[in-house]
Amino acid sequence: MFRFIKRWLPSKEEASSPGRLLSQSITLMRREYQGEPFSEELAESHPVDQFEIWFDDAVRTEKFDPNAMTLSTAGESGTPTARVVLLKEYDKTGFVFYTSYESRKAKDLVQNPAASLNFFWPDLIRQVHIEGTVEKVPREMSAAYFSKRPRASQLSALASSQSEPVSSRGELEQKVKALDEKFAGKEIPLPPNWGGYRLKPTRFEFWQGRVNRLHDRICYTKSDNDIWSIIRLSP
Repeated sequence: MFRFIKRWLPSKEEASSPGRLLSQSITLMRREYQGEPFSEELAESHPVDQFEIWFDDAVRTEKFDPNAMTLSTAGESGTPTARVVLLKEYDKTGFVFYTSYESRKAKDLVQNPAASLNFFWPDLIRQVHIEGTVEKVPREMSAAYFSKRPRASQLSALASSQSEPVSSRGELEQKVKALDEKFAGKEIPLPPNWGGYRLKPTRFEFWQGRVNRLHDRICYTKSDNDIWSIIRLSP
């Protein structure tokens, strides 16, 4: 079983001086990881099957948002950006998330469809990193998902021009109120600028934190004939 040992704690002097604590003691923040061993022999032959095992563990173990993942994109300029989004569906064809098609990430993906996802599950001391190319899901799939969202979330998506400047929160709240009145008693339609994306993976890395930072890193790479190979990486 995994456990944490030697968790960093501030001294009495550090705790009494918050500024000093942040500026001088951040290098001492450390905890030892002792996760369960993970090896090539234990890894499933297909990375999505291995992801499913770890994701199920995270659902049972993590207190908050086990489906939260960092999505990293880079547009034509090559400048990388990252943000946390929520995984809403996955299978062997890819990993699905939803957003505004006018957002910065969407604009990046128009210019460069290559992207990566990173899951971090601190209670399990695990990360999964996934690389691939991103494409929009069919419109009917986006509509089906949108219809299941809470009404307030639907209104927010309709009211927001994501990533664009807005004068105040009050302006957004007024837009939501006006839309709520407009669609009172009616179904809220899928906004034309909102929908899903699927990242189609070409590489996976499964990271298991281990004692003395001698972590287990198992990497899957996909060949041109859709065969997955497994190798161990140095920590």
